[in-house]
Amino acid sequence: IRGQRKGSSTVFLARTHHRKGRAALRALDARERNGFVRGVVSTILHDPGRGAPLARVTFRHSHRCAKVQETFVAPEGLVEGQSVYCGPKATLTIGNVLPIGKMPEGTIVSMVEDKAGDRGALARTSGAAAVVIGHNADEGRTRVRLPSGQKKLLPSMCRGMVGIVAGGGRSDKPIMKAGTAYHKAKAKRNNWPRVRAVAMNPVDHPFGGGNHQHIGHPSTISRGAVPGQKVGLIAARRTGF
Repeated sequence: IRGQRKGSSTVFLARTHHRKGRAALRALDARERNGFVRGVVSTILHDPGRGAPLARVTFRHSHRCAKVQETFVAPEGLVEGQSVYCGPKATLTIGNVLPIGKMPEGTIVSMVEDKAGDRGALARTSGAAAVVIGHNADEGRTRVRLPSGQKKLLPSMCRGMVGIVAGGGRSDKPIMKAGTAYHKAKAKRNNWPRVRAVAMNPVDHPFGGGNHQHIGHPSTISRGAVPGQKVGLIAARRTGF
């Protein structure tokens, strides 16, 4: 069935050939940990399969006479040629990266680290932003409200980029026609169109077959079910609304 074929198949691989690479904050080093590092936005570019634009930021190499390019998720208001500063002594300006423990309450941040040094894991999608809502200096932790509304306690050493991710409102525009959905999915991965399980034949899915399109048995299934049988509401604690 389709769920099994998605496992090790090359048919369902993500289309990554034209992608611009990993979007992440710069790797944490002594220069950034103790002061600040200056970079310049060299270009802002589109990444296929991603809603938010990316920014290529050029830094000086920390050990030798060379330049290093990092790829950030671009916040709203960032422009080419702008200077970006990373470090605890950086100012609170759009595009700058500093520990969330150094940001005042109410600061809007994106590309927030979940663990110090992981280079940005939270609030990365277009239009997304987290809000710093409190500090606990005794424990060295900062409370952040995530885009989902959930509040999360993070180490104050975790870094974040000041500002909201660009590309907001992308999902407000209606798709309108199947061709638009086709091209949207084409840039991401082979996941469209998606055939409903009850519309399949019994050989293709446990929900298939029958004289009417119905499942015919409970859609809940145990955690230890065998592959090919493990479809529907897997290990559901509750169902309905």
